[in-house]
Amino acid sequence: MRLTDTAADYAGSGLDAPDAVYALGAVRHTATPRLNADVLPLLAEADLLDSPATWGSATTRAGAFRLEPVRPGRDLELLTGWMNDPEVAAYWELAGPAAVTAAHLRSQLDGDGRSIPCLGLLDGTPMSYWEIYRADLDPLSRHYPARPHDTGIHLLIGDGTNRGRGLGAALLRAVADLVLGNRPRCTRVIAEPDIRNTPSVSAFLNSGFRCQAEIDLPEKRAALMVRERALRNLL
Repeated sequence: MRLTDTAADYAGSGLDAPDAVYALGAVRHTATPRLNADVLPLLAEADLLDSPATWGSATTRAGAFRLEPVRPGRDLELLTGWMNDPEVAAYWELAGPAAVTAAHLRSQLDGDGRSIPCLGLLDGTPMSYWEIYRADLDPLSRHYPARPHDTGIHLLIGDGTNRGRGLGAALLRAVADLVLGNRPRCTRVIAEPDIRNTPSVSAFLNSGFRCQAEIDLPEKRAALMVRERALRNLL
């Protein structure tokens, strides 16, 4: 599922993040705020996805791949073009003027950080779009037995010349490795491609994911794809 809904409470305090931090023992000081041990888990939780912008790059057979968070002012025209590609529009359902894509991005960028839209760059060239999200905090979690810090991914390959030659599987493996390598609390990477999207399902299966179930979501019947940290070096 692409969109998220309610924001998580900060440790049930009812306070905004900064106020919750200070309420738990940090000392307000303009120069050197002090933190006690009780505050550290809350601070770690404040960045719900451990900053994908800092994850670095992964080596693939096609080149160096990295994720870069979307900046609408720079990327909107490119993404709108991709969303209007008929092969993409059939599953993303975001064809139309730039305002349609902008609204989809804004729903994430204005949120609490549980879903981050990113460009996928191959040797520095934008060629795919990704959404990295907290599956355990997403409505998706109502449809499968979620675990804390499950991390979900959505993707599309923007340039049709990059489709149909096995590149998707290589990129999925790279992104799953980036997630698991940079999110130590995450034990699983989750995806839910439309069951009708045979190339997408095949790409997941060829990149170390296993299909655990078919699930009925509000907008589609999906294959629940899971890549386990415990099997990372085996599949």
